[in-house]
Amino acid sequence: MAEITAALVKELREKTGAGMMDCKKALAETGGALDAAVDWLRAKGLSAAAKKAGRVAADGLIGLTAADNAGAIVEVNAETDFVARNDKFQAFVRQVAEIALKGDGKSETLKTTPFPGTGRNVDEEAANLVATIGENISVRRGARLAVDQGVVVGYVHNAAGPGIGKIGVLVALKSGGDKAKLEALGRQLAMHVAAASPQSVDVAALDKAAIERERAVLMEQVKESGKPANIVEKMIEGRLRKFYQEVVLLEQTFVVDNETKIAKVLENAGKALGGPVAVAGFVRFQLGEGIEKKQSDFAAEVAAQVGR
Repeated sequence: MAEITAALVKELREKTGAGMMDCKKALAETGGALDAAVDWLRAKGLSAAAKKAGRVAADGLIGLTAADNAGAIVEVNAETDFVARNDKFQAFVRQVAEIALKGDGKSETLKTTPFPGTGRNVDEEAANLVATIGENISVRRGARLAVDQGVVVGYVHNAAGPGIGKIGVLVALKSGGDKAKLEALGRQLAMHVAAASPQSVDVAALDKAAIERERAVLMEQVKESGKPANIVEKMIEGRLRKFYQEVVLLEQTFVVDNETKIAKVLENAGKALGGPVAVAGFVRFQLGEGIEKKQSDFAAEVAAQVGR
C-alpha cells in the first residue's frame, strides 16, 4: 500500500477537482493507487456531492456581462479558491451571468431558470457540477441593470478571465450622448466604485437607518463638548457631510484624479456630450462579503487531513 501523503492528496485533487477529504478517502479505499482513486471518485457521482451541501461556500467567482444598455452580475460560491481556477466552474459562472442578463437578475428567479442544453434549471446544474468538481457550489445572488437611453458598463477587478473575478461592478449611465464616450466614462466610474465602495448613488437613496446610526455615533462623540445645543447640531451636520463624502457616490472624490467630486465629473461629461449624464444605478459585488469563513493555509490543511 502506497503512503498517503499530502502531495498524493494534492495530486488527486488537481486531477479530479474533488474535495480533500474525498481524495483522502478515495486513496484509503484503493490502497493509495492514484488511477484507481480517480475511478473511485468518478463512481461516487452525485451521491458524494450530496454530502457536501452543508459546507460553507465562501470562495468562487463574480461573473458579469454587459451589452449596450443592459448588464447583469452574479456571485457563484464554492468552498475553496482552487475551484475558481476550474474551467468548468468558470464556464458555469459565465453562463449564469448570461442567463441573468436575459431575465430579471434576481437570484430567486435565476435558480429556477432553465440551464441551456441540460434539461435542468440553474440550481440543478449547480448540484450536477458538484459531482465533477467535488465541492459545494451555490448561486448566491444576482442583479441586473438596464436603461432606456444610455449604457450599462461592467468592470471586473482581480479578473480570473474575461467577465469573471473577485470584485465585479455594473454602472448604468442615463444619457443621449455618444455611446463610445459614455462607455469610457462608465468604465472609469465602475473602477471608482470598485475602489471606493459607495453605498448609494446620492444622499436621498442612502439607507435611512445607516444615517441614524451614524448620527447616534456622532452625538455620543460631541455631547461631552459642553457647547450649546445649536453648535452641537451644526457639528453633527458637518460630520454627517463628511460621512456622505465617504459613502455616497456623487459626494465622493474621483479616484482617477483624486480631486474632482463625482457629481462634478458627471456635470463636465454632460457639457462635453451636449446633454445631461446621470448615474441611473450601480451594483458592486465583492466575493464572499457578508459570509464568515474560517481562514486556513491550504498546505497545512492538507497535511492535517492526512495526519502528517
